[in-house]
Amino acid sequence: MTATRVDEDVIRRLPKAVLHDHLDGGLRPATLVELAAAVGHALPTTDPDELAAWYVEAAGSGDLVRYIATFEHTLAVLQTREGLLRVAEEYVLDLAADGVVYAEVRYAPELNTTGGLAMGEVVEAVQEGLAAGMAKAAAAGTPVRVGTLLCGMRMFDRVREAADLAVAFRDAGVVGFDIAGAEDGFPPADHLGAFEHLRRESVPFTIHAGEAHGLPSIHQAVQVCGAQRIGHGVRLAEDIVDGKLGRLAGWVRDRRIALEMCPTSNLQTGAATSIAEHPITALKDLGFRVTLNTDNRLVSGTTMTREMSLLVQEAGWTPEDLRTVTVNAVKSAFIPFDERKALIEDVVLPGYDAVL
Repeated sequence: MTATRVDEDVIRRLPKAVLHDHLDGGLRPATLVELAAAVGHALPTTDPDELAAWYVEAAGSGDLVRYIATFEHTLAVLQTREGLLRVAEEYVLDLAADGVVYAEVRYAPELNTTGGLAMGEVVEAVQEGLAAGMAKAAAAGTPVRVGTLLCGMRMFDRVREAADLAVAFRDAGVVGFDIAGAEDGFPPADHLGAFEHLRRESVPFTIHAGEAHGLPSIHQAVQVCGAQRIGHGVRLAEDIVDGKLGRLAGWVRDRRIALEMCPTSNLQTGAATSIAEHPITALKDLGFRVTLNTDNRLVSGTTMTREMSLLVQEAGWTPEDLRTVTVNAVKSAFIPFDERKALIEDVVLPGYDAVL
């Protein structure tokens, strides 16, 4: 496998899996321009290329709070059923074009209700759009399966309501739950009741932790709340000294708790300093269940192909490394074991063999 020159064209053809990608952070720039005009929302620019560049620049301040603030414009156009349908369908088609075969898309339905939609109506519209996208992708010969993670916003008071929706829609495309938003000052344990409810109802969940806040947020997410995966978790590296794992890092590695790592996004928010020095490589080499993700494709100006290419070019990743993180992601997906096993054996591994 390593004999093949792994350039961007080769990487684009590899099967990919993404677990950490936000619906409202991945709009097509041209779609954002059109939808903003339809609802009368002013954008920084109405030129799609300039808008794409503005997002990457504005989000690259090194501050998570300012990074999150760039979502004002995307959320403004996701307050109608029509906007949600279109964006969800395009989301799937864009992933399929990038070689993604499995994805979990996340969003907070409470942020899509200012136009009069109820949270349940938001979920229904998104699921309908995702289904339309998956049907079109399959018809085009690039099938992709997309599950949904509903998010609660950790700094607001509707987290339990979002958790209830995850339970209600778990047989209609919703595969799990998450909390998102500013980490610092809003610890995961503030929402322990919601996580206990999800555990009672057998709904899996991940928690954003270890990005803007350090080891205590990861500890709470895993040991107090019971998260099965960690969103980002980049600061877990602080519990590793000269290759020796601390108790928390050892617990996460040994119990195969997946890390949903997003290198480009972490550079933008200041959680990492470079692709070459991003903890994802060291954690992978130490045997953690590392997964590679885009986080927000518009905001970070990225794709899975780009994330993989950067790690190959700047961190020395091999085809085996790319295959490993892809298999890791499918292993940690919030779908039944037999479906994960089939994806790995029938799609991912043969896909790598065919390309490489």
